[in-house]
Amino acid sequence: MTESQNPDTRAAAFRKVREAHQTEMAEDYVELIGDLIARFGEARLTDLAEHTGVTLATASKVVQRLSREGLVQNRPYRSLFLTPAGEELARVARERHRIVQDFLLAIGVDPATAALDSEGIEHHVSETTLARLKALTAQLADQRPPGGNLSSR
Repeated sequence: MTESQNPDTRAAAFRKVREAHQTEMAEDYVELIGDLIARFGEARLTDLAEHTGVTLATASKVVQRLSREGLVQNRPYRSLFLTPAGEELARVARERHRIVQDFLLAIGVDPATAALDSEGIEHHVSETTLARLKALTAQLADQRPPGGNLSSR
C-alpha cells in the first residue's frame, strides 16, 4: 500500500479539503470587497451579489457571517468596509492567487485558463507547496530566453 492509499493519509486529505472549503468563501468575499473598494472607492452589497453571481439575500447572509467573524463592517444603507483582519485575509488570499497564477503562466498555461484555475487552486495548497511554486516560478523565469516564454521552447 502506498502512502496515498493509507486510510489515515486519505482521511487527513479529506479533512484538509473540508477546511479549505470552509475558508474559501470568506477569502473570496474579502478579496472582492477589497478589490471593489480599490477600484470604485466603495463596495456595496449589490456589487458583491453581482460579481459573485448570487442573489442579494445570499450575499447578505455571507456578509453577516463575515461581520460576525470580524472581517467586515457593515451598517444599514452604507458601503461595506474591511476590518484590519479582513484586510489581512484579503492580502494573503491575493498573494496566494498571484503565486499560483504566476506558476501556471510560467509553465505555459494560457492567461485565461491560468486566471480561472488559480482561483480554485489557491485555496487548496499548503504554505509548503506555495513556497515551492514560488521558488520554481523564479527558477523558470531565470531559464526563460529574453522576450520569450517557456512554452515556446
